[in-house]
Amino acid sequence: MRGRGRAGRVLRRFTTARARRQYAAPAPAPDPRTGRHRHRPHRTAALFAASLLCVLAATPAGTAEAAPSGPRPYAFATGAETVSGEPGTSAARPLTAGHTYRSSLPAHGKLYYRLDLTAKTTAYAPVTAVPPAGASVASTDGIRVSLRDTDGNACSYASATIGAALSPRPVTALAQRDTGRTLCAGAGTYYLLVERLDSGDSGSRRTWDLEIAPVTESRPTTAGPTTPPATWDSATPRPPVGTARTRSGGAGFATARPLGEGIWRTRAAPGTTLFYAVPVGWGQQLHATAELGAASGSGYVGGALDLALHNPARGRVEDASLGFTGTPRTAALPPVPPVEYANRYAVTDDENTVRFAGRYYLVVHVSSRLADSFGSGPYEVTLTVRLDGQPHDGPRYAGKSVPDGLFEVSSQDWHDAVTGESGDDGTTMRLLAAGGIGTGTALLLGLGAWTLAARRAQIRTSAQKPTA
Repeated sequence: MRGRGRAGRVLRRFTTARARRQYAAPAPAPDPRTGRHRHRPHRTAALFAASLLCVLAATPAGTAEAAPSGPRPYAFATGAETVSGEPGTSAARPLTAGHTYRSSLPAHGKLYYRLDLTAKTTAYAPVTAVPPAGASVASTDGIRVSLRDTDGNACSYASATIGAALSPRPVTALAQRDTGRTLCAGAGTYYLLVERLDSGDSGSRRTWDLEIAPVTESRPTTAGPTTPPATWDSATPRPPVGTARTRSGGAGFATARPLGEGIWRTRAAPGTTLFYAVPVGWGQQLHATAELGAASGSGYVGGALDLALHNPARGRVEDASLGFTGTPRTAALPPVPPVEYANRYAVTDDENTVRFAGRYYLVVHVSSRLADSFGSGPYEVTLTVRLDGQPHDGPRYAGKSVPDGLFEVSSQDWHDAVTGESGDDGTTMRLLAAGGIGTGTALLLGLGAWTLAARRAQIRTSAQKPTA
């Protein structure tokens, strides 16, 4: 905040000096040709300076982003279509790959949705369940999802629970139908079944919101190996070095903040869940840790911080959590293999799920129970991200994924990971900050440019005065 304080002082000096000259000097005579008073260029400069300061005040500083005073609600995808689940398959509503849907799941609920699939695509149906803020939850509360054929045979099962944090947070489970398998191999109608897992505690009987985002993956044009790599480096890597940079997280998968290799710092209130998107290319291996900073107080909070890794289809890859006594603690994700297409033939989920390139998600949750023993925070969270291995070309797909580009890393993805912005959403001031120009410097440059323009305008006006 020091840069903004200096900028404020510069602005006050600038506008005060202008004001003194304005009120000390006599009003200019009207223009003899128009009868109107000539424009005061310095007023334009002062107005620009004030406007620029307003922009700076509304834009997060490059070195210190403000933490919300409390946890933000989950950010559902903009334009998500609302759809209701049905208790049976006969009236199940259709879901289309590439679209995102909002729904809801009551306690003890069991709801069906319909998917029409071809025989040549692998289908993924991630479901994120969002408990209400402040809801009482047990460690076993959560959801179970499965994708089934018309005969009721399950193509896959997956579940996600609240865990040791005992804190209401978004949990995500992925149902899928792989091509090339004997079961669920053909084209036709399939059903996504979402079931609520709850402990029966009265506090957990409130309805949970759902976000469902089905996607599809095409087959490769040529058959590749069907055996995952036999060996890969599972040793703990050396951590990245350098100065920690500030980057706040998004509030959902749709608003996940791009993140690259390095050390990243943010602040989070108890009950907050942060989403980051890390581009990982074919052949690259992702490592990540999350440290919860020191806090005053006493006691022990189990599951005080949870760090989870999800693949581009939002399937869970790995997670880690830590207990907290007030001293800094670090949760490290277990090692996962480099991203390769053949990993899908592995037996274990931590290998099977790193099956394609794309944006991998780091999800950090800070338990709401921290507030009871250590105060309302916010708490400092430091993420370290490391990518090993040289990216290489992946398989040539016979068709496009839906949505397009989901299982690849573009040059824009690499750029966003550095700047922290998605596409062209960044403002001019964020670009200045990314280039190493502080807010005070930016303000001085802006004021200097407009002062020079004002002086030139005054010279031109003087030159146009009629001479005797």
